[in-house]
Amino acid sequence: MKKALMIGAFMMLSNAVTAKTLTIERIFDSPSLDGNAPRNLKVSPDGQRVTFLKGKESDYEQLDLWEYHIESGQTRMLFDSAELASEEQELSDEEKARRERMRLSGTGIVSYQFSKDGSALLFPLGGDVYFHKLGQKGAKQLLDTEAFETDIRLSPQGNFISFIRDQNLFVKNIETGEEKAITTEGGDAIKMGMAEFVAQEEMGRMTGYWWAPDESHIAFTKVDESPVDIITRSEIYADDIKMIEQRYPKAGTPNVDISLAVQNIESGERRWVDLGENKDIYLARADWMPHSKTLTYQWQTRDQQTLELKAYNITTQQQTVLLKETSDTWVNLHDDLTFLDDSEQFIWTSERDGFKHLYLFNNDGSLVRQLTSGDWVVDDIEAIDEAKGLVYFSGRKDTPLESHLYKVNLQGEKVERISSRDGYHSVSFASDASIYVDQFSTANRPPQVSLHQADGKQITWLEENKLDDNHPLTPYLKNWHEPEFGTLQTEDNATLYYRLYKPQNTDKKHPAIVYLYGGPHAQMVTNRWGGNRSLLLQYWVNQGYVVFTVDNRGSNYRGKGFEDPIYKKMGSIEVDDQVAGAKFLQSLPYVDGERIGVHGHSYGGYMTLMAMFQAPEYFKAGVSGAPVTDWRLYDTHYTERYMGNPKTDDQAYTDASVFPYAKDLKGDLLIYHGMADDNVLFTHSTRLYKHLQDEAIVFETMDYPGKKHSIRGKQTGIHLYKTITNFFNRSLQIEK
Repeated sequence: MKKALMIGAFMMLSNAVTAKTLTIERIFDSPSLDGNAPRNLKVSPDGQRVTFLKGKESDYEQLDLWEYHIESGQTRMLFDSAELASEEQELSDEEKARRERMRLSGTGIVSYQFSKDGSALLFPLGGDVYFHKLGQKGAKQLLDTEAFETDIRLSPQGNFISFIRDQNLFVKNIETGEEKAITTEGGDAIKMGMAEFVAQEEMGRMTGYWWAPDESHIAFTKVDESPVDIITRSEIYADDIKMIEQRYPKAGTPNVDISLAVQNIESGERRWVDLGENKDIYLARADWMPHSKTLTYQWQTRDQQTLELKAYNITTQQQTVLLKETSDTWVNLHDDLTFLDDSEQFIWTSERDGFKHLYLFNNDGSLVRQLTSGDWVVDDIEAIDEAKGLVYFSGRKDTPLESHLYKVNLQGEKVERISSRDGYHSVSFASDASIYVDQFSTANRPPQVSLHQADGKQITWLEENKLDDNHPLTPYLKNWHEPEFGTLQTEDNATLYYRLYKPQNTDKKHPAIVYLYGGPHAQMVTNRWGGNRSLLLQYWVNQGYVVFTVDNRGSNYRGKGFEDPIYKKMGSIEVDDQVAGAKFLQSLPYVDGERIGVHGHSYGGYMTLMAMFQAPEYFKAGVSGAPVTDWRLYDTHYTERYMGNPKTDDQAYTDASVFPYAKDLKGDLLIYHGMADDNVLFTHSTRLYKHLQDEAIVFETMDYPGKKHSIRGKQTGIHLYKTITNFFNRSLQIEK
């Protein structure tokens, strides 16, 4: 497949617009080159409005809360974050960690939620929380304490807020202001109602408590972190070094002890759910059935080869296993469990046939039917219209490079595509599945936001984000390079998708940069707007580089069979596939095959090292960001999922470490790392620094005081992009 994505609007620039050359400084400047497309779009449960967050014109990182009223067609700011909180409160360490793991960026109002009936909004700000009744003026501050409350949520009926304070779970009646501590045992190694580190970072479970739909009960976890090894790590800041004692479960070491309770809100009666004799397990998810009498939870073995959906009756305390998923490698988690309100049934996604698809079950766990099938994957369940018997879902039926909206009836008879434009669609439905918001983009087009009927008919633009003379990106479009998408074959006949940017002048040979990630549960090659990272790639092409990305085996959205080859072999098949990409580059007449660089961050940093160490004949320079260097140093849930347990698979860990191969480094290498990283610990890099120094191998470093794994901040971003670019300019001898 080879497809050039031509956007006619790029060619229709007004003569009044002066072409500009993209700079790294401009990538981070305001207004954002993405335009005015909002984020965190939601259709209110009553279907009357669409709410969203949008950055200020003067600072796109400071977010305010806006609404579009559907009937009147009016857009207005609901709350100015600067007016509500004149000073941004310093985040607690717990909140910093939560936002890092939720990938929440920006300041001001960074999240919000509706009440179930759509009549009210709740949003945290400055360590406290505000409640707004729609149609009324102003917002009521519900919390005003010295403590920094986290995981603040509205109860299902909107009568309470719930939150974590000092490692305990509290609820507060909104009308009366009465506050009640659901738990009091929290403190030190005991965390009540909180998600442990690996649940947040690796399972995507950011909470440890769940309201019953009728607000009669609340389920919560008790996490005992005392079995987890304490590591002492330094957080190095510009003028201070903090020694942090962190309970970090490295692969092969003990996890937390986790318990699950259900408590009556009114009486305080608490009952503990029997999770079984084996305590070395994971609690992956918890969800209530609509009638509030049954709590379901997903129970996962430590090796992650078995996942059970269990049901706990809060009256009888009886448990049943509704379904079981097994795998010879690992079972992927998902968030697609959806109970139907009008029938005793639920929808579940499974990879039991090799691809993620929809299945309909009765509430007793008996399978009714498979709803979708084929050599393609479902992304997510987006909405269910029970009255019409329709399931709306996003998926990759047409191409793995684009996410589209589809529907299928509950008989599983026909899958129909709803989204019409080729590109990437992220949708959000109203509760009754009558309308949805579509955030659409392509590799060449910043996001546009529109409102649609359920059948796909557009109602209106919410943000057309027109590439006209006034758009901040327009002056740079005359020098824009549209990527080419295609496929290549490996020597063992695997099909890999790639994205290729090439300079205007292809009559001469250019150096190339391979930009990669390469790890599981990720995809780099998509027909989707990539924000600042994609703008950096544009900048490099303008500097005279060919820029190339290929998604190797192990990456996402190609089916389980495409992921499984990395099992107990990380850093092997991925490098082989990246070498296949490098050979493809060398076959192009305009690429200088002797000047190929490689760059990635996190798993991409690990892949950069493995490519430089294992295939130095192909990769002449590399920039490795925040890399994993030895999987024994990384956490249990992620690492053991793909690598097994080092106690039984020690050789696999040795083979997947960068250290056995480091002696073969031939090219130029730059490593950078945040010096307060609590995810991929700075130790990963410092150990490699020492190892290379002991081998008398010269390399370069750039470390960032006080920065976490994502290395955020405008000025820091400018510095990082310039550092990477200058390194490649020197190492690959770009002509200036």
